[in-house]
Amino acid sequence: MQEIFKILIGIGILILGFFIGEILAKKTKEELKAGKKWFKIIVYLSLLGGIAGMLIRSDVLMFSFFFIALVTSRSLKRK
Repeated sequence: MQEIFKILIGIGILILGFFIGEILAKKTKEELKAGKKWFKIIVYLSLLGGIAGMLIRSDVLMFSFFFIALVTSRSLKRK
């Protein structure tokens, strides 16, 4: 039962990542243009870290990396 709550909280935080990414994209438009290449690298590395977290069964590691990837990718999608 406790494991289910941890997963639900993690999913809730990931959902908040959508909104946080949108807010950051609105507030930091000039930084996104200059560092687009670096943001893409962060997304790829975060996805790899999230997959590694799944493989070693570390919920904290997995959700942390996926949150970073989600927020950064949402910022990149913003025009």
